[in-house]
Amino acid sequence: MPDPNDELRKKIERQARRMRQADKERPTLMAQTVYVGTLGLLFALPMVIGAYLGRWLDGLFEGYSMRWTLSLIIIGVVVGAVNVYLFVKE
Repeated sequence: MPDPNDELRKKIERQARRMRQADKERPTLMAQTVYVGTLGLLFALPMVIGAYLGRWLDGLFEGYSMRWTLSLIIIGVVVGAVNVYLFVKE
């Protein structure tokens, strides 16, 4: 006849193994920080590039114009949002 203490011990050991495995697989604070930083770069970099490129294009024409700057910043926001979406989806 099987000992009920053996069954209980096996269940507890299995649960302890699962908990140790889950603890090993949990992302660390550094990994989470790197992940959030990557998301920030993926979003902000296209905006900054669009702003600089737009400012340069506006400087090529006479008069005060921000047409290219604003347009390329908006395009940068859209591209950045798509980048973040694709990165998170992956």
